[in-house]
Amino acid sequence: MENKNLIFICGFMGCGKTTQGKKLAKLMGYFFIDLDEYIANKFDKNITDLFQEIGETEFRIIETNALNECITDNQKTIIATGGGTPCFNNNMDLMKQSGKVIYLKMTAIDLFARLFNAKGDRPLIKDKDDEDMLLYIENLLKTREVFYSQADLIADGTVFGVEVLRDDILKLI
Repeated sequence: MENKNLIFICGFMGCGKTTQGKKLAKLMGYFFIDLDEYIANKFDKNITDLFQEIGETEFRIIETNALNECITDNQKTIIATGGGTPCFNNNMDLMKQSGKVIYLKMTAIDLFARLFNAKGDRPLIKDKDDEDMLLYIENLLKTREVFYSQADLIADGTVFGVEVLRDDILKLI
């Protein structure tokens, strides 16, 4: 497979994939794609509405197809995945074969604090009360950690600076 210099940023919802990805892309002279935004633009719907309309199973198929399109059509690109992207349809294997994968790791408590005021934008947690939301994050994070931990680089999503992350990525590539 040709080296296209793709970098995938994965991690739980709210860990900063889009924010850090945009900063990294600018710093490294790469293009940037937010996979959720890519899907939303393609279907002319926000992710929450699309997810609700078609359900998770169909959404994950669409997500995998979009990931394949982004891999095929781009070079020197940082792709911020959706939180569940690496966990379905062998997407983590696909990402690792196509580039380098970075996991922005955070604790459930830190994620809860970040997601608390934005849960209406997140289809998996939007209807949960505080206690249920924290428990849900803890359980889902445990399930997804199996996939996330396969990343080429694991970075602490709460303390790193974008320059440090860039230097770590440059060592990988």
